Amino acid sequence: MRGLRGRPAIVGALVAGLLLVAGCGSDDAQGPTDVVDQGYQSGDGSTRTWVEAERSEPVEIIGTDFEGSQQDVTAWRGDVVVLNTWYAACPPCRAEAPDLAALATDYAAQGVRVLGINGTDDAGAAQAFQRTFEVPYPSIADGDRSAIAALQGAVPVQAVPTTVVLDRDGRVAARVLGAVEGSTLRGLVDDVLAEGQGA
Repeated sequence: MRGLRGRPAIVGALVAGLLLVAGCGSDDAQGPTDVVDQGYQSGDGSTRTWVEAERSEPVEIIGTDFEGSQQDVTAWRGDVVVLNTWYAACPPCRAEAPDLAALATDYAAQGVRVLGINGTDDAGAAQAFQRTFEVPYPSIADGDRSAIAALQGAVPVQAVPTTVVLDRDGRVAARVLGAVEGSTLRGLVDDVLAEGQGA
């Protein structure tokens, strides 16, 4: 009987551990059932792409980064833009940070921009993360969730981290829920960069 009584606690601990490994989940007060209601589990690592004819209207995101400068995605039309939601205490965010930093450096000359979106941390925590991982791109403070709201108009973005690739017109071309692997992200960016090159 004692063993049976202990099983729910053990199972609960295992489930909690699996959710933590899979992704940090929602960065607001929503629970797991809210994410399931959207048709997917938070941070499941799934990738989705949209062909050009099926893409939504251009995404408009304007915000102030943690250094106090304004960042306006609409000013980057003509470039491929990678958006990444994160916060400093999120283990998958930390795991993917080196790949995102490397992509930003390696692809800058090809017209690729990277912008972080952080709705959780204060400037001190965010800047410490950026120094630790030598992040070469800005991240906006999204405490009012306006950037997330802009993305939710095009794709469901409940998982943190989530990475979104915008085409040169600012439309959502691809999305990865959960930590993105470097090779996967580079493949998605390469595909969007190649669009229109054969015409």
